[in-house]
Amino acid sequence: MIDTINIIAALLTIAFGLFGFLAPRYTASALDLEPTHSTMGLSEMRASVGGLFVAAGIAALLIGTPIAYAMIGFAFAGAATGRVVSLFLDKPPIKKVLIFGGIEAALAAWMIGANL
Repeated sequence: MIDTINIIAALLTIAFGLFGFLAPRYTASALDLEPTHSTMGLSEMRASVGGLFVAAGIAALLIGTPIAYAMIGFAFAGAATGRVVSLFLDKPPIKKVLIFGGIEAALAAWMIGANL
C-alpha cells in the first residue's frame, strides 16, 4: 500500500510540475504572478515550479527507494514552510495559501512520514 501511495504522490508531483513547465502563463496567473519587464518570470516558472518537480517525481519513480520519495517530501515541506512564513510577512490571499500550502503539507507529511 505504501508503494502505491508513493507512486501516486510522485505522479502528482510530476503533474503539478507539468503545469509550470508546459503552461507557465497559466501557472503564473494561478499564483498571482505575471511577467513584467522580460519573460524571465516564465523561465523561472518552467524551471523552479515546473522542471524541478517533474524531474524530482521521475527520479523518485526511477530510483524507487523510500529515501527518494522522502526527498520529494522535504521539498514539499520547504514549500509549505515558505507559505507559512509568507502568511505572517506578506499577507497573501488566505484561500490560495491554504489550498496550495495544504496540498504541499499533506504530500510532505505522507512522503516523509511513510518513507523515513
